[in-house]
Amino acid sequence: MTLTQGMEIEIVDYLLSAEKEAKEVIKVTDRYPDLMIEKAYDLQQQLIERKIKEGARHVGVKLGLTSKAKQEMMGINEAIYGYLLNDMLSTEWEPIGSKELIHPKAEPEIAFLMGEDLQGTSVTAEDVLKKVKYVAPALEIIDSRYLNFKFTLPDVVADNCSSARFVVGSKWMKPELLDLANVGMVMSKNGEVATVGAGAAVLGHPATAVAWAVNKLGQRSKGLKKGDIVLTGALSEAIAFEAGDSIIAQFDGLGSVSFFCK
Repeated sequence: MTLTQGMEIEIVDYLLSAEKEAKEVIKVTDRYPDLMIEKAYDLQQQLIERKIKEGARHVGVKLGLTSKAKQEMMGINEAIYGYLLNDMLSTEWEPIGSKELIHPKAEPEIAFLMGEDLQGTSVTAEDVLKKVKYVAPALEIIDSRYLNFKFTLPDVVADNCSSARFVVGSKWMKPELLDLANVGMVMSKNGEVATVGAGAAVLGHPATAVAWAVNKLGQRSKGLKKGDIVLTGALSEAIAFEAGDSIIAQFDGLGSVSFFCK
Protein backbone atom coordinates (compact mmCIF):
# COMPACT_ATOMS: atom_id res chain seq x y z
CA MET A 1 0.00 0.00 0.00
CA THR A 2 1.28 3.45 -0.92
CA LEU A 3 0.70 5.99 1.83
CA THR A 4 -1.29 9.02 0.79
CA GLN A 5 -0.49 12.48 2.16
CA GLY A 6 -3.55 12.15 4.37
CA MET A 7 -2.33 8.84 5.79
CA GLU A 8 1.09 10.32 6.53
CA ILE A 9 -0.46 13.27 8.39
CA GLU A 10 -2.64 10.84 10.33
CA ILE A 11 0.40 8.76 11.41
CA VAL A 12 2.33 11.85 12.53
CA ASP A 13 -0.70 13.12 14.47
CA TYR A 14 -1.06 9.67 16.05
CA LEU A 15 2.55 9.58 17.28
CA LEU A 16 2.60 13.20 18.46
CA SER A 17 -0.61 12.70 20.39
CA ALA A 18 0.76 9.57 22.08
CA GLU A 19 3.86 11.48 23.20
CA LYS A 20 1.99 14.55 24.41
CA GLU A 21 -0.56 12.49 26.33
CA ALA A 22 2.07 9.98 27.57
CA LYS A 23 0.01 7.01 26.45
CA GLU A 24 0.92 3.74 24.76
CA VAL A 25 -0.42 3.08 21.28
CA ILE A 26 -0.46 0.16 18.87
CA LYS A 27 2.48 0.23 16.49
CA VAL A 28 1.98 1.86 13.10
CA THR A 29 2.79 -1.30 11.12
CA ASP A 30 -0.22 -3.06 12.61
CA ARG A 31 -2.30 -0.82 10.35
CA TYR A 32 0.30 -0.24 7.62
CA PRO A 33 2.30 -3.51 7.45
CA ASP A 34 4.03 -2.49 4.21
CA LEU A 35 5.69 0.58 5.75
CA MET A 36 9.30 0.64 4.55
CA ILE A 37 12.31 2.15 6.30
CA GLU A 38 12.85 5.05 3.89
CA LYS A 39 9.21 6.09 4.15
CA ALA A 40 9.56 5.83 7.94
CA TYR A 41 12.39 8.39 7.76
CA ASP A 42 10.06 10.63 5.74
CA LEU A 43 7.48 10.35 8.52
CA GLN A 44 10.17 11.05 11.12
CA GLN A 45 11.12 14.22 9.25
CA GLN A 46 7.50 15.36 9.15
CA LEU A 47 7.16 14.69 12.87
CA ILE A 48 10.25 16.79 13.65
CA GLU A 49 9.09 19.59 11.35
CA ARG A 50 5.77 19.66 13.22
CA LYS A 51 7.57 19.97 16.55
CA ILE A 52 9.77 22.77 15.25
CA LYS A 53 6.71 24.57 13.89
CA GLU A 54 5.24 24.31 17.40
CA GLY A 55 8.31 26.02 18.89
CA ALA A 56 10.99 23.36 19.39
CA ARG A 57 14.53 23.89 18.11
CA HIS A 58 16.93 21.39 16.53
CA VAL A 59 20.03 20.75 18.67
CA GLY A 60 21.48 17.53 17.28
CA VAL A 61 21.19 13.90 16.28
CA LYS A 62 20.94 10.61 18.15
CA LEU A 63 21.95 7.14 17.03
CA GLY A 64 20.26 3.88 17.85
CA LEU A 65 20.88 0.16 17.35
CA THR A 66 24.63 0.76 17.22
CA SER A 67 25.34 -2.57 18.91
CA LYS A 68 26.18 -5.39 16.49
CA ALA A 69 24.57 -7.86 18.90
CA LYS A 70 21.31 -5.89 18.92
CA GLN A 71 21.37 -5.57 15.13
CA GLU A 72 21.72 -9.34 14.78
CA MET A 73 18.92 -9.86 17.29
CA MET A 74 16.62 -7.64 15.21
CA GLY A 75 17.77 -9.10 11.89
CA ILE A 76 19.16 -5.82 10.53
CA ASN A 77 22.60 -4.72 9.36
CA GLU A 78 22.73 -1.03 10.14
CA ALA A 79 22.00 1.52 12.84
CA ILE A 80 19.21 4.11 12.88
CA TYR A 81 19.14 7.83 13.62
CA GLY A 82 16.74 10.40 15.01
CA TYR A 83 16.83 14.05 15.99
CA LEU A 84 17.40 15.89 19.26
CA LEU A 85 15.36 18.99 20.08
CA ASN A 86 15.93 21.57 22.79
CA ASP A 87 12.87 20.48 24.77
CA MET A 88 14.44 17.02 25.20
CA LEU A 89 17.51 18.41 26.98
CA SER A 90 17.45 18.13 30.78
CA THR A 91 20.04 19.14 33.36
CA GLU A 92 21.47 17.02 36.16
CA TRP A 93 19.90 19.25 38.84
CA GLU A 94 16.47 19.09 37.18
CA PRO A 95 14.39 16.01 38.12
CA ILE A 96 12.88 14.00 35.29
CA GLY A 97 9.08 13.95 35.59
CA SER A 98 7.74 10.40 35.47
CA LYS A 99 4.22 11.58 34.61
CA GLU A 100 5.51 13.02 31.33
CA LEU A 101 6.78 9.61 30.19
CA ILE A 102 5.28 6.20 29.47
CA HIS A 103 7.83 3.46 30.18
CA PRO A 104 11.23 5.19 30.16
CA LYS A 105 14.65 3.56 30.05
CA ALA A 106 18.12 5.05 30.48
CA GLU A 107 21.04 4.46 28.13
CA PRO A 108 24.66 5.54 28.81
CA GLU A 109 26.31 7.25 25.85
CA ILE A 110 29.29 9.36 24.82
CA ALA A 111 28.12 12.70 23.44
CA PHE A 112 30.00 14.56 20.70
CA LEU A 113 29.84 18.33 20.28
CA MET A 114 30.52 19.29 16.68
CA GLY A 115 33.06 22.07 16.17
CA GLU A 116 32.43 22.32 12.43
CA ASP A 117 29.79 21.35 9.88
CA LEU A 118 30.13 17.87 8.41
CA GLN A 119 28.24 16.48 5.42
CA GLY A 120 28.89 13.86 2.75
CA THR A 121 28.34 10.26 1.73
CA SER A 122 31.89 8.91 2.12
CA VAL A 123 32.79 10.32 5.55
CA THR A 124 35.13 8.26 7.76
CA ALA A 125 35.59 8.05 11.53
CA GLU A 126 38.82 10.02 11.09
CA ASP A 127 36.88 12.78 9.32
CA VAL A 128 34.44 12.89 12.21
CA LEU A 129 37.11 13.22 14.88
CA LYS A 130 38.66 16.16 13.02
CA LYS A 131 35.35 18.01 13.29
CA VAL A 132 34.46 17.14 16.90
CA LYS A 133 35.28 19.85 19.42
CA TYR A 134 34.47 18.05 22.67
CA VAL A 135 33.16 14.76 24.03
CA ALA A 136 31.16 14.35 27.23
CA PRO A 137 29.31 11.70 29.27
CA ALA A 138 25.59 11.49 28.58
CA LEU A 139 22.43 9.62 29.50
CA GLU A 140 19.66 9.26 26.97
CA ILE A 141 16.14 8.55 28.15
CA ILE A 142 14.29 6.53 25.56
CA ASP A 143 10.53 6.13 25.78
CA SER A 144 8.87 4.37 22.87
CA ARG A 145 5.28 5.38 22.39
CA TYR A 146 4.40 1.81 21.39
CA LEU A 147 2.60 -0.69 23.57
CA ASN A 148 5.03 -2.71 25.72
CA PHE A 149 8.02 -1.17 23.92
CA LYS A 150 7.36 -3.56 20.99
CA PHE A 151 7.92 -2.38 17.42
CA THR A 152 9.47 -3.09 14.04
CA LEU A 153 12.34 -1.06 12.59
CA PRO A 154 10.10 1.25 10.50
CA ASP A 155 7.90 1.83 13.57
CA VAL A 156 10.77 3.02 15.77
CA VAL A 157 12.26 5.22 13.04
CA ALA A 158 8.91 6.94 12.44
CA ASP A 159 8.69 7.51 16.22
CA ASN A 160 12.02 9.42 16.11
CA CYS A 161 13.84 6.38 17.48
CA SER A 162 12.05 6.48 20.86
CA SER A 163 13.62 9.85 21.74
CA ALA A 164 12.36 11.47 24.95
CA ARG A 165 15.03 13.24 27.06
CA PHE A 166 18.79 13.42 27.41
CA VAL A 167 21.25 14.70 30.00
CA VAL A 168 24.85 15.70 29.27
CA GLY A 169 27.50 15.76 32.00
CA SER A 170 29.52 18.82 32.94
CA LYS A 171 32.94 17.46 31.97
CA TRP A 172 33.81 18.20 28.34
CA MET A 173 37.10 16.95 26.92
CA LYS A 174 39.01 17.10 23.65
CA PRO A 175 38.48 13.74 21.88
CA GLU A 176 42.20 13.27 21.24
CA LEU A 177 42.81 13.05 24.99
CA LEU A 178 40.85 9.78 25.24
CA ASP A 179 40.91 6.34 23.68
CA LEU A 180 37.18 6.46 23.05
CA ALA A 181 36.85 2.80 22.06
CA ASN A 182 38.29 1.75 25.41
CA VAL A 183 36.47 4.18 27.68
CA GLY A 184 34.85 1.95 30.30
CA MET A 185 31.44 2.74 31.79
CA VAL A 186 29.48 1.62 34.85
CA MET A 187 25.80 2.58 35.16
CA SER A 188 24.09 2.28 38.55
CA LYS A 189 20.49 2.61 39.71
CA ASN A 190 19.87 3.62 43.31
CA GLY A 191 23.49 2.90 44.19
CA GLU A 192 23.60 -0.61 42.72
CA VAL A 193 25.51 -1.49 39.55
CA ALA A 194 23.06 -2.19 36.73
CA THR A 195 25.19 -2.41 33.59
CA VAL A 196 28.77 -2.03 32.39
CA GLY A 197 30.11 -1.26 28.93
CA ALA A 198 32.76 0.43 26.84
CA GLY A 199 33.03 2.71 23.84
CA ALA A 200 33.79 -0.22 21.57
CA ALA A 201 30.18 -1.40 22.00
CA VAL A 202 29.21 1.38 19.60
CA LEU A 203 30.13 -0.14 16.22
CA GLY A 204 33.68 -0.60 17.49
CA HIS A 205 34.18 3.14 18.06
CA PRO A 206 31.73 6.02 18.63
CA ALA A 207 33.21 7.99 15.72
CA THR A 208 32.47 5.07 13.39
CA ALA A 209 28.81 5.30 14.37
CA VAL A 210 28.77 9.05 13.75
CA ALA A 211 30.40 8.57 10.34
CA TRP A 212 27.62 6.11 9.46
CA ALA A 213 25.01 8.68 10.49
CA VAL A 214 26.63 11.48 8.48
CA ASN A 215 26.72 9.28 5.37
CA LYS A 216 23.10 8.25 5.89
CA LEU A 217 22.05 11.86 6.35
CA GLY A 218 24.08 12.74 3.29
CA GLN A 219 21.83 10.54 1.17
CA ARG A 220 19.06 13.00 2.06
CA SER A 221 21.28 16.06 1.45
CA LYS A 222 21.58 16.64 5.19
CA GLY A 223 24.46 16.58 7.66
CA LEU A 224 25.72 17.75 11.03
CA LYS A 225 26.10 21.43 11.89
CA LYS A 226 28.58 23.24 14.09
CA GLY A 227 27.21 23.18 17.64
CA ASP A 228 25.19 19.99 17.14
CA ILE A 229 25.17 17.47 19.97
CA VAL A 230 25.42 13.87 18.77
CA LEU A 231 24.47 10.97 21.04
CA THR A 232 26.67 8.27 19.57
CA GLY A 233 24.86 5.16 20.80
CA ALA A 234 24.44 3.09 23.95
CA LEU A 235 27.48 1.55 25.64
CA SER A 236 25.26 -1.06 27.29
CA GLU A 237 21.67 -2.21 27.38
CA ALA A 238 19.06 0.26 28.61
CA ILE A 239 17.59 0.00 32.11
CA ALA A 240 14.04 0.88 33.13
CA PHE A 241 13.40 3.40 35.88
CA GLU A 242 10.44 5.04 37.64
CA ALA A 243 9.62 7.74 40.12
CA GLY A 244 12.03 7.70 43.06
CA ASP A 245 14.92 6.19 41.11
CA SER A 246 18.31 7.81 40.58
CA ILE A 247 20.62 6.86 37.72
CA ILE A 248 24.33 7.58 37.40
CA ALA A 249 26.77 6.55 34.68
CA GLN A 250 30.50 6.82 35.39
CA PHE A 251 32.97 6.85 32.50
CA ASP A 252 36.72 6.24 32.76
CA GLY A 253 38.51 9.55 32.26
CA LEU A 254 35.32 11.32 31.25
CA GLY A 255 33.56 11.79 34.56
CA SER A 256 29.94 11.03 35.35
CA VAL A 257 26.40 12.07 34.51
CA SER A 258 23.24 11.47 36.51
CA PHE A 259 19.57 12.26 37.00
CA PHE A 260 16.76 11.70 39.47
CA CYS A 261 13.21 10.75 38.49
CA LYS A 262 10.38 12.28 40.51
